[in-house]
Amino acid sequence: MTKKEIVKTISEEIGLTQLKTKEIVQKTFNAIIDTLVEDGRIELRNFGVFEVKKRAARKARNPRTGDRVDVPEKYVVTFKPGKEMEEKVRLLEERERAERLAHAQTTESPPQTPPTPPATAQTPSTASAAPQTSHSFGGSVGGSAHAASSSIPDAPPSPPSPSSDGAAGVVNPAGNDDELKSAESKDSAENNLRSPTF
Repeated sequence: MTKKEIVKTISEEIGLTQLKTKEIVQKTFNAIIDTLVEDGRIELRNFGVFEVKKRAARKARNPRTGDRVDVPEKYVVTFKPGKEMEEKVRLLEERERAERLAHAQTTESPPQTPPTPPATAQTPSTASAAPQTSHSFGGSVGGSAHAASSSIPDAPPSPPSPSSDGAAGVVNPAGNDDELKSAESKDSAENNLRSPTF
């Protein structure tokens, strides 16, 4: 902010012309300067303290060439802010610190991804298609054999095969050798009786 802007702000607040306000502001600055020159110190309550101090001679370095130079003693004006000014400046610092912290948190936090639906859910179309796919391709060997056996009708039982000597009805389903031999000896005895002897 410049002196012109200060004059404009004050003139709008108190309702004076900018020319009259500029004269008042300039007289205030001149009074501060004159007091510092004459007294070396001026205190403005709730604003701060201006004070003239003597700075001792010292050694310095030229920033362009890097050469060491001697700086003689001189008078300088120092300013110490008042309590009200310090509190307002401190609030400004805290506000800027909070803004920097909030900005850092927003930049470091990763973006949140929406939750994924559970994988166990199955749509009706896939649930009905699963059994058809299993039967069409025959999911296992046992399943295909069972399907083949169920599709073929039952064959009629085969008739009993005749024995080697031509006697019908002699069947040995249980595999009993004694019964088979007695049946064969009986058939041979009957044949001997029937056949004439010479």
